[in-house]
Amino acid sequence: MSGVVVHLPRDCGGVDGDERCADAVTLRLGPGEVARFGRGSSRTPVELRLADAAISRLAGEIRAADDHWQLTNYSSTHSYLVENPEGAGEYLRVPPRRAGAPVPFEFARVVLPTRGERPVTFQVFAPDHVYLDTGAVGGPWGSRTVTAYSLDETATYFLVLVALCEPRLRDQSRVTVPTTPQIVDRLRTHTARTTLTARAVSSHIDYLAEQKLRIGGPEPDKGDRRNGKREEIVGLALRFGLVREEHLALLPPLTRAGGRERNTAR
Repeated sequence: MSGVVVHLPRDCGGVDGDERCADAVTLRLGPGEVARFGRGSSRTPVELRLADAAISRLAGEIRAADDHWQLTNYSSTHSYLVENPEGAGEYLRVPPRRAGAPVPFEFARVVLPTRGERPVTFQVFAPDHVYLDTGAVGGPWGSRTVTAYSLDETATYFLVLVALCEPRLRDQSRVTVPTTPQIVDRLRTHTARTTLTARAVSSHIDYLAEQKLRIGGPEPDKGDRRNGKREEIVGLALRFGLVREEHLALLPPLTRAGGRERNTAR
């Protein structure tokens, strides 16, 4: 099974009066590994430092399991929310002092209350959800077969994957794979993805490469790494038929000139 990926976006709120921007943090946890989160201190080290005075020094922890992850809430007063950004408002509430609450979402946003205008949030990408072969359902348990690449075609990461593959699906020539800004622009008029940011697209690309498609290899420098990763994702997805022409219907329509339809509803 793949591990858990925890991503904390770049923050400029400051910790305990420090107004300097904190860099984005990405953690990878294998089964059984734990990451603690909170404001932290020299006496209370945490792997995920959250910059808000209303958050406890040790607010909670994430534990990776074989096929899911668990959230422990150390607060004695505040509940935490775990939202499914792709589930039309679906969420679960983890009450104070709740230990090891299992989270069923493949992609989740953990929300902690604060006294500011916005809550503190971070993202968690779960281990691959395993799906059985349709022919194995009802058969002997010991003979089951699982899919090599478990992709949820309703998830945002799959929509990003389709957008990456679109130019080569429409034109079989060796065209350039879209950049992150181009994907943001391509999905801007999608009815459910209008707020998708470049940072979110990059996170989904990393998730596809490292967790869903398990693409590895040398990474010479940042620019080459990002371009090479997208190329490998598209190559694998098309070779194995993970993205096909019928999936293009998931994208916003194109105009006759090849550009996006203009949003006239404003």
